[in-house]
Amino acid sequence: MKEMVFAGSGGQGVLTCGLIMSDIAVSKGMNATWSPSYGSAMRGGTANCTVKYGDDYIYNPQQEQPDVLLAMNEESFRMFMPIVAPGGICVISDMVTCDTNIRDDVTVVRIPCMQIADEIGNPKGANIIMTGAIIHLVKDFTKEEAIEAMNNMFAKKGKAKFAESNTKALTAGYYAVKD
Repeated sequence: MKEMVFAGSGGQGVLTCGLIMSDIAVSKGMNATWSPSYGSAMRGGTANCTVKYGDDYIYNPQQEQPDVLLAMNEESFRMFMPIVAPGGICVISDMVTCDTNIRDDVTVVRIPCMQIADEIGNPKGANIIMTGAIIHLVKDFTKEEAIEAMNNMFAKKGKAKFAESNTKALTAGYYAVKD
């Protein structure tokens, strides 16, 4: 089973990142959970979610020791980095400027998602870019599986018109990871 925490400020799309990831897992026939948590102020307050997925039954959907952390801001990095599992991955946005060398048993990958979002003409796509980077890093799903599941999820919510820009954002994030 894989556990991920997506964290940032309300309005940065971290809950959507988690929904996308859980939808990808379900589309592959896996069990998945999505547990959101957010402060009283939606935009600007703290927001995070825990996603767990795998072939086995998920007994506890709550946050335990994530294999992957997405930290969109410094507050989230500082709050959740201590609980990442040894050998885990922390993916940080270009909004995290603090010293990130606080654990040598966790790989930190910086993705300039705000810069990439501007370059591809999708200023609201930073979260989708980060999702693409995570897909590349965890290697549980192909880029094509992720794009298909993401676009199906948004279509069900009446947001099919964003398929092209979301596909471009996820692809840009996927290829932003340097092997």
